Amino acid sequence: MLESPERLTIESLRQQVTAGEVDNVIVAFTDMQGRLAGKGCSARYFLDEVLSHGAEACNYLLAVDVEQSTVSGYEISSWERGYGDFVLLPDLATLRLLPWKDRAAMVQCDIAWADGSPVRVSPREVLKEQVRRLAEHGLVAFVGTELEFIAFNTSFEDAWACAYRNLVPVNQYNVDYSILGVDRAEPLLGAIRRGMEGAGLYAESVKGECNLGQHEIAFRYADALTTCDNHVAYKNGAKEIAASLGKSLTFMPKFNGREGNSCHIHISLRGANGEAVLAGDGPNGFSPIMDGFIAGQLALLRELTLLLAPNINSYKRFAEGSFAPTTVAWGLDNRTCALRVVGSGGTLRLENRVPGGDVNPYLAVAALIAAGLHGIDHDLELEPMLQGNAYASAKPSIPVTLNEAVRLFGSSEAAMKAFGEDVVIHYVRAAEVEIEAFQKAVTDWERFRGFERL
Repeated sequence: MLESPERLTIESLRQQVTAGEVDNVIVAFTDMQGRLAGKGCSARYFLDEVLSHGAEACNYLLAVDVEQSTVSGYEISSWERGYGDFVLLPDLATLRLLPWKDRAAMVQCDIAWADGSPVRVSPREVLKEQVRRLAEHGLVAFVGTELEFIAFNTSFEDAWACAYRNLVPVNQYNVDYSILGVDRAEPLLGAIRRGMEGAGLYAESVKGECNLGQHEIAFRYADALTTCDNHVAYKNGAKEIAASLGKSLTFMPKFNGREGNSCHIHISLRGANGEAVLAGDGPNGFSPIMDGFIAGQLALLRELTLLLAPNINSYKRFAEGSFAPTTVAWGLDNRTCALRVVGSGGTLRLENRVPGGDVNPYLAVAALIAAGLHGIDHDLELEPMLQGNAYASAKPSIPVTLNEAVRLFGSSEAAMKAFGEDVVIHYVRAAEVEIEAFQKAVTDWERFRGFERL
């Protein structure tokens, strides 16, 4: 297993609470949109009560849209059911200090009903179920997520007040791999990097990206669940740190007409004893497991795209020549492909380049595991790699709209088998809510195009 930065233990937390160094424990879970939700508890109350009994939260939190609006059509939560509670059960493996907040720690939770049964549509539970399925094959998934963001010298409040127009990026030109460009943004990037190290994340590198003010901070890979827990803690914390410095940042997939924010996901498999299993003596140095794993990704990528690209804006990344994929293809170290194989031997892994910065990591990684198991279980044959430009190939297209993705996901027998009907119906409804909201909206593009000239 990988060595990871030292995590906060419950014994250490007790000592810090007694010393007055921690007085607030945030009890959090991840919602459908990949955001942290929950509440802050006094540290003493957390130790006395929440630690052993959990905490309550309204079950509507897994049945609302981005605006936190209550909407109809969800089985788990409605006016008819009275909007009752579910229970937040702390996972002490996620206990961490939040150095950028005053005397604060956080723990992330599983979600259960009052009878102790899991809330199956919870993103963390969706992933845990796929991890369990993988374990039945004697396999463990290791994952790394690469989140990009665009940072601005404009505060969140000022950005809101000016309707997100004329924001001032932290860099005025393309700083992809530029040491100077990263240094210009170091007050923010350094604060995020040090904050995350203090929260138990292993920061590997910081680099500039192509859009103005765009950067990526990469963290060490870990088992699938740990990586996703770290991902959402980092994403929330980065916004809090930016706000504390009078700056703002966005992970939205396509903020403007330039390069979008991606979240490439790297995944590899190991045996139960930690041995690498993807490399072998077959073509390309692959094992049969690797062949089946990639073949499954190809077979189900279109049907599971909804879990990789969950919002209207997600699909605006997919443009030819943008380094975001447009076709269902795989290749060796080929950034034009949706599925890029990198590494060799023990480092051999698959990179899925479809997700953007808005992705819910639990759902996306669950989709990758489910697709891989589909390929392995059905002994699917791996098609030849694509050589050259995948944008110009005749390969099938990645869904081009959220409407197309939700239709494919909702009718997918493989998704029903892997996740269960209740999960599929729940996330189909979430997508429908976003589509309905967007269809009611009138955009600036429409006003500029039609106010006078139509």
